[in-house]
Amino acid sequence: MNASVIAFSERGHALGQRVMSYFVQNGVASDLTRCGQGQLTEWTKAHFEHDALIFIGSCGIAVRAIAPFLAGKTDDPAVIVIDELANFAVSLLSGHIGGANDLTVNLARFLGAMPIVTTATDGNGVFAIDAWAAKRGLKIANPERIKWISTRLLAGVKIGIKCSFPVVGRLPEGIQLRDKGGDILITYRTRGSEAALKLVPPVITLGIGCKKGVTTESIERAYELMLKKSSCHPLSIVRVCSIDLKAQEPGILEFCRIHSLPYETFSAQELMAVPGIYTASAFVKQVTGVDNVCERSAVLGSGEGGRLLTGKNAGNGVTMALAISPYTICFEEENKT
Repeated sequence: MNASVIAFSERGHALGQRVMSYFVQNGVASDLTRCGQGQLTEWTKAHFEHDALIFIGSCGIAVRAIAPFLAGKTDDPAVIVIDELANFAVSLLSGHIGGANDLTVNLARFLGAMPIVTTATDGNGVFAIDAWAAKRGLKIANPERIKWISTRLLAGVKIGIKCSFPVVGRLPEGIQLRDKGGDILITYRTRGSEAALKLVPPVITLGIGCKKGVTTESIERAYELMLKKSSCHPLSIVRVCSIDLKAQEPGILEFCRIHSLPYETFSAQELMAVPGIYTASAFVKQVTGVDNVCERSAVLGSGEGGRLLTGKNAGNGVTMALAISPYTICFEEENKT
C-alpha cells in the first residue's frame, strides 16, 4: 500500500505529520505535501493512482480536486478527509473496495477523531461483499452488480453463493451456499449467469513456451485462444512462467507488461523435477533440456499443491498451459486465505 497526504495550512501540515507517523508505524509507504497556490489539481493527478489519498481540510476541497479523475468503483483510490482540528475523519471515496472505511476508522482511532462512514451496509451492520472481496484479493468481474447484492441484503433477502472452491468457517448473516444458481459466483471460469455478481480469485498460472523472437501479437492471439478454449477468466491469471532461457524474451516481457502480470522463470533442472505426466517433445528437450516448458512451468509456478488445469496448446510458435493453485474461501476475519 502507498498513501499520499496533502495539507493546506500550517496547522494542517502539523496534523499531516501525525498522519504520516501512523503510516510509518504500520509500514506503509507515504508522503506529505504542503499544497501551494494552484498546485492541487496537479498533485491530485500525479497521486491518483496511489492506494490512498488523505486531504487535511474540507470535504469540498477534496471533492473538487478528485472529480476530474474519477474512473470507477474498482479503480478509484481510497479518499479520506480529516479536518485540521482532527475532530472528524471522513471516508469520502472507495470505502469498501479501496479500503477507505477501514483506514478511516484506524486513522480516527490513532488521532482521537470521530470516524464518519456513510456506506449503508456499514451503517446497518450488514455484510459488505465488495469490502470482503477486496480484503481477500478477489477480483470483481462485474462491479455494477454490487449495488443489487447490497440492496437485497439491506432488505433482509437471503443471498445465495455458488463457489468453485472449498468454503470453511461461519457464513455471514444473510449468506447461504448453493449448489446451483447463485446470486454470487466465486469462480475462475467465465461461465455462469450474467445476472450474478462474479468474484474471481487470482489462482491461475500461465505457462509459456515459444520460439526465439516470437512477437507479442502472436502471444496475444495464443492467450485469447487459450482463455476461450478453457473458459478461464482473465482476472484469474496471477502470473506468467517459463524457462530461464526465455527470461529476456522481448515478446513475453511486453505481454506481461501489457497485462500487468509478474514473470518468473525456472531452470531446466527445476522444470524436469516437477512431478507429473506432461506432453513431451523430443525436439523441445534437445533445445532446452526439458521435455515440456509450458505445462511444467505453469505447475511449478502455481506453488505447492498446484495442478495442471489445461494442457499444452500450440500455434504460431507459442505454447501455453494453465495450472491452478489450491484456494480456500473463508468469510471470517481471522482467516486471511
